[in-house]
Amino acid sequence: MRKFKWIAGLMIAMLMLAACGSDNAEETAGGKSEKVIKWKLGHLADENHIWHKTAEKFAESVKEKTDGQIEIVIYPNNSLGGETDTINSIQAGSADMVVSGETLQNWAPKAALMAVPYAFDGIDHVKKVVEGDIGKEIEEQIMDKAKLTPLYNHLRAPRNLTSDKKIESLADLKGFTMRVPNVPLFLKVWEAAGAKPQVIDFNEVFTGLQQGVIMGQENPVDLIQSGGLYEVQKYVNRTEHVYSWIYVLVGNDQFNALTEEQQKAVKDAATEAQEFGDSLYDESIESIEQDLKEKGMEFVDVDRQEFSDAMLPAVKKSLSDEQNEVLDKILDAK
Repeated sequence: MRKFKWIAGLMIAMLMLAACGSDNAEETAGGKSEKVIKWKLGHLADENHIWHKTAEKFAESVKEKTDGQIEIVIYPNNSLGGETDTINSIQAGSADMVVSGETLQNWAPKAALMAVPYAFDGIDHVKKVVEGDIGKEIEEQIMDKAKLTPLYNHLRAPRNLTSDKKIESLADLKGFTMRVPNVPLFLKVWEAAGAKPQVIDFNEVFTGLQQGVIMGQENPVDLIQSGGLYEVQKYVNRTEHVYSWIYVLVGNDQFNALTEEQQKAVKDAATEAQEFGDSLYDESIESIEQDLKEKGMEFVDVDRQEFSDAMLPAVKKSLSDEQNEVLDKILDAK
């Protein structure tokens, strides 16, 4: 019996030594850690969307620049959950990255200014803000309050209102039920314009339109296309009420856990992704509009000044003093 116990003890000791030797090899082979960090990136668009194609480019570059030490797994079509859910998951440690914009205001109030109705004149105005001091101010609050680090951004096509009847003036919005994202300001400005907005996750919008729960929704043309909304909506009404941008972000904890070398590799890959995404944007928006027309959607001109006159006062009334200070800077940057 003693001999048996001695042999059993020896075997356990050998197994423990083997395990330790295996872990050590994983950490030190070739003088570098071979431990693979896997980040989960969630977004709401489909695989053909600019965000997804750019994320693939980014993931490929990160893997290459870190010698395979960091792998990014991309989850399109809200497959990690909606935008808010994914941000909560990042903070809980069960996800790592997200594509998000004005929804971030639920944590960082200044992020509301990323998508304020009729604050921006056009894409050039947006670029000036994003790349300047105002953009840095917003990013700093996102990092501090939402615990997310912006890596690169996407310019967005202007948000337009879709419907099954033409919306050319505020009078056409009477009794019009519509979806808006989880952004309190959007609820208030569309109410001020006379519509009946309600918050619905983007992955439920198609069904809501199909079943008549809502009559319309507002989004850039790329999401109208990738969401297949041309199947359940006839008109794209050119309200162009929001010009904006959106960030690709990683959790602060996840980013700070990297070595300096790995952080530099991620930032360098993000710079490349920024350039790649910008080139896709320039090429794609016009072709997306043409595709929607070919799929049967009709683009309708709108009295934008009337919409602006109704919404901008509601914007200023709804924003806090802190947010209005940032809005004034944006308006002055035109």
